[in-house]
Amino acid sequence: MLALTLPHRLILVRHGETDWNREGRLQGGQDIPLNELGRQQAAEAAGRLKALAPDFAGLDYLCSPMQRARETMDILRRELAQPAGGYRFDERLKELTFGSWEGFTWRDIRKAEREQAGLRERDKWGFVPPGGESYRMLAERVRPVLEGLGRETVIVSHGGVARAVLALVGAVSPQKASMVEIWQGKLLVVEGGKAEWM
Repeated sequence: MLALTLPHRLILVRHGETDWNREGRLQGGQDIPLNELGRQQAAEAAGRLKALAPDFAGLDYLCSPMQRARETMDILRRELAQPAGGYRFDERLKELTFGSWEGFTWRDIRKAEREQAGLRERDKWGFVPPGGESYRMLAERVRPVLEGLGRETVIVSHGGVARAVLALVGAVSPQKASMVEIWQGKLLVVEGGKAEWM
């Protein structure tokens, strides 16, 4: 995969925690709201952004249309005293879909679908869950979003999207990207083919 070179710094924010995150359930395309900790994490992300980019008002803001991402963006912007709704949505920033596995934990899936779970363990980047999509497919839909960025941008999205971005910019290999832990409430700063947590 040919690595993308981003001309501007990209600041990725994973949505705050949901009850399904806490329970270890695969959310994917399910529209689950933030829980109380998730709302606190969104506020903490705003503080980190203010410290990292004092000119935060001049940044572009882009968001997944899913409820947990929208709520995170709304809290982040409110904490920064920015106008409500002063950001754009992009459908391509939705989370990786897990198809019929959504709502289950990995433990459930390993028990009920041992063979499929084993195939995924051997190739997390390329494996397509039943009715879902692979990280490779996700990267293909996210790539045009990155190619269209015109200035320094804050993207509020999902763990899977962040992993796809890491692979697309060449920060890590695709196979490693699929296993990177993506923290809620922290900023993943992508610049010059490198990524750093803030």
